[in-house]
Amino acid sequence: MKRAVFRERNKGYYRVLHTPIWIWVFWVLPGWPLTYDLYTHGPDRRHVIWLAVVAAIVAWRGWLGRMPGCEERPYIHYYGVHQPNLAYRVVCYTAAWIDVLVPFALNVAGLVVASIAGTWMLKEMYEYGYYPLALVVVLGTALNLTPRAKRDTFGEGAERAWFYIAIWTVVPTQVVNWAAWRLGKYIALAPLPLARTRLVICLLSTAFFFLLGYASKLPRTQRYYTGVAAAGV
Repeated sequence: MKRAVFRERNKGYYRVLHTPIWIWVFWVLPGWPLTYDLYTHGPDRRHVIWLAVVAAIVAWRGWLGRMPGCEERPYIHYYGVHQPNLAYRVVCYTAAWIDVLVPFALNVAGLVVASIAGTWMLKEMYEYGYYPLALVVVLGTALNLTPRAKRDTFGEGAERAWFYIAIWTVVPTQVVNWAAWRLGKYIALAPLPLARTRLVICLLSTAFFFLLGYASKLPRTQRYYTGVAAAGV
């Protein structure tokens, strides 16, 4: 197994590049109707105001080294070592899991409903489903189940990989879903109606990227266990 290389300090560009990541995480977090409107209609005045608030807070916390990846020195030096997780890591990774899983789950559910009933109900799903699903993620953190947001960092080497497997699965698939939506009239697979074509494309993309990540063929999807030097947060 390839061993990660431990570094004593995070380079300046590494710390800076993590700031926009966490700005994005908290910018798209609010749910209904802000997140739904952002994804379906693009940003408006509300999103700009919220972005300014989030950017100011994240930049401040990042400057203090109190955001994952923005620390002067990595908190985790070796995988498989028991040490308490930090509160800001718990909050940030819980928020990130909500961003990754909830919109994706709602989009898949919307595709399933559309393929069966022929009705697009994504708006209603965001309105009534976003917060219950987000609460499930928060509950997972409270029960010490959410990867990278647990109370102990012992399993970070594998949890980090599963976090990136989720990102590599969801983000490209969401792009594929958007393309399938925009190019729908060109991609219908006879004899499947368009809604089912989009669902099939979504499921194939999900399986493809998940299997690549599971096989550790994508960046940061290698799973490390005890006694291995940590490559970062």
